[in-house]
Amino acid sequence: MPHAFIVAAKRTAGAKRGGALRGWHPVDLGGAILDALVADSGIDPAVIEDVIVGCVSQVGEQSFHVGRSCVLASKLPQSVPAVTIDRQCGSSQQSLHFAAQAVMSGTQDVVIAAGVESMTRVPMGSPFILPAKAGLGEGPWSKAILDRFGVTEFSQFTGAQMIADQYDFSREQLDAFALESHRKATAATEAGAFDDEILVLDGADKDGNAIRHDKDEGIRANALMEGLAGLDPLTEGGVITAGNASQICDGASGVMVVSERALKEHGLTPLARVDALAVTAGDPVIMLMEPVPATAKILERSGRSHDDIDLYEVNEAFASVPLAWLAETKADPDRLNVNGGAIALGHPLGATGTKLMTTLIHALRARGERFGLQTMCEGGGIANATIVEAL
Repeated sequence: MPHAFIVAAKRTAGAKRGGALRGWHPVDLGGAILDALVADSGIDPAVIEDVIVGCVSQVGEQSFHVGRSCVLASKLPQSVPAVTIDRQCGSSQQSLHFAAQAVMSGTQDVVIAAGVESMTRVPMGSPFILPAKAGLGEGPWSKAILDRFGVTEFSQFTGAQMIADQYDFSREQLDAFALESHRKATAATEAGAFDDEILVLDGADKDGNAIRHDKDEGIRANALMEGLAGLDPLTEGGVITAGNASQICDGASGVMVVSERALKEHGLTPLARVDALAVTAGDPVIMLMEPVPATAKILERSGRSHDDIDLYEVNEAFASVPLAWLAETKADPDRLNVNGGAIALGHPLGATGTKLMTTLIHALRARGERFGLQTMCEGGGIANATIVEAL
């Protein structure tokens, strides 16, 4: 089977809600990423055969086909097509899968996989909250679905608490994991580990003054257990708090995927090779445990074991998720999210998939490591898993 190679990988620095990127229309964020991928690869943009953009809240400024709008907001010629997809938090990881599958099938040679989410300008939940306020329909789940699973709604917050209960994770354990995320992200930032992967943008400080947005805003270098312990739980008696959950974030990210033929024809330099792809689905109520079977499936499919994997990126939607993943997989915790995760760096929903992949590829190359595995939980009880080989 033909191989798929990643020749460029870029992300914006994460911006807090109402932070440095609040003035950016999401399609302009996406367009900037597309331009950066073209600039980094040196390819003629006219040869790009498709752009696949992940986005979760496809309403308002992210409606009416945000993927195509990102192309039109970029320097790419209007002849480059695009498509917008939604696999919830894994949307742009699925974008990468679709791009790789197109290249590996031999039907396309140059595809961009990307994602964008402005959680400031299009708040989380807008696609069903806004119609509900307008009296349009009963919401995303029919009575038949709710009755089938014996719930009144499907909630990631409920799922995160269910996982904590199932594994008997204490508040202290979750907060300690969160603190470590901030410490690792702080160390990575100070060491310049993110410099090559971040697309520097013009941002604005809290007073509206122009600033250089080149660092993730959510990192708390001075975070302490005492501060985390002072936060109220999301539910009475629970252990999930804003401090041990991923941060609301504005951002965009993307990777360029090409065939071996394109490498030669356009003189491109590969950063990584896509080694294996998998997607699984399971319980939609607890919802967030699916990275465990997705990891098992991709290792089996690839013929690899945990001994072969040098680094992992498991999205820190909530601290209970990677902790449960570690408990089940028995993977080496020292190889997990080595530069911090979404608790410190932010989780821009539809952009997080290629954001994590960008960080994973750069981390593998910087450390001289070979294989990386990425997986994340997704709404509805789904998970993508991807293995890449750094080159």
